[in-house]
Amino acid sequence: MKTGFVILLFFMICVISEAQERDTTGINMGYVENGDTIIFKNVKEVIVFPQREFKNQRQYRRYTRYILKVKKVYPVAVEARELLAKYEPEYYALESEKERRKMMKQLEKELLDKHMDEMKKWSISDGRILLKLINRETERTPYSLIKDFRGGVSATFWQGIARLFKNNLKDGYEPEEEDKVLEEIVTLIELGYL
Repeated sequence: MKTGFVILLFFMICVISEAQERDTTGINMGYVENGDTIIFKNVKEVIVFPQREFKNQRQYRRYTRYILKVKKVYPVAVEARELLAKYEPEYYALESEKERRKMMKQLEKELLDKHMDEMKKWSISDGRILLKLINRETERTPYSLIKDFRGGVSATFWQGIARLFKNNLKDGYEPEEEDKVLEEIVTLIELGYL
């Protein structure tokens, strides 16, 4: 009875325990030099950021709030990239302008139905971050996207609305300069650290 219990316990521990992830980096052929075997191995890229230092608690809170805002907005920017990759070829394959407008209106309606409730709760700074992230993900400014898919008049109209809220649809994404902190946060999110 006691032996059966120990075997059952051992079996359950084996089933419950999880193994580490298998290393998928490949090992290539090596060579022998002076009796030592030297193996070539492809290693995954490691990204290191310096530890952030804050002058006071207020700066730390601002940074953590910024992280929360980016985490909230980033999935929408990724979805925008995926939708652009999916629908752009279909859009340009359509021959008539009427069919293109119909497709855009249908897609716009689907997106608004899906995200309108959450976007109503967003602040202006959330929208500003979304514009930057859309530029990062699609490698095109929101202004150029609107102009390509909805026309110049529509792009100018939305640029005017954005300017009322101190945004600019024509602003680019500069990961080495102005948007360095944003790039760092997004990279950490993509790596799974945040």
